[in-house]
Amino acid sequence: MEVDHVAPDAIGSCPECARRGRNVERITVEAMLRPAALALLADPEHRFCPTPECEVVYFGRRDRFHRDEVAVPVFQKEPSGGRLACYCFVVGEDDIRQELAAGGSSPVVDRITALVRAGRCECEVKNPQGSCCLGNLAAIAKSAAAALAAEPSPPATVRTCAE
Repeated sequence: MEVDHVAPDAIGSCPECARRGRNVERITVEAMLRPAALALLADPEHRFCPTPECEVVYFGRRDRFHRDEVAVPVFQKEPSGGRLACYCFVVGEDDIRQELAAGGSSPVVDRITALVRAGRCECEVKNPQGSCCLGNLAAIAKSAAAALAAEPSPPATVRTCAE
């Protein structure tokens, strides 16, 4: 962790990439930080930096916590492909793609939505972004469906009389 003074009016923007971060509850930061980083936690308020190229995950007025200080891979910071998207029910991009390829649809978003409505999620302590993953899941499903639709169909087998 680096401790730099950040101007009070700049607290909304990441000190490394300047992108506006979203508020994240302290319980999320505490749950996500590795023990050495957690011992240095000082600021009462933090924001989450979603910029994929930026190493900062959480920042406050003085605090700055990087990817290597967070206990789990962060969806927004990992390359697309095999990322974990739902931390509560362990659903990844591969799961969604496999469902789409096998059946033409992925009921995972509906399944996770039902579990969230039933109060069975713990997004604030399991998801590094500190909020529900349903938006991420929907975006993955849409992107994967478009990619599958764009793939060329295998050529049809043509049989001849000699066969």
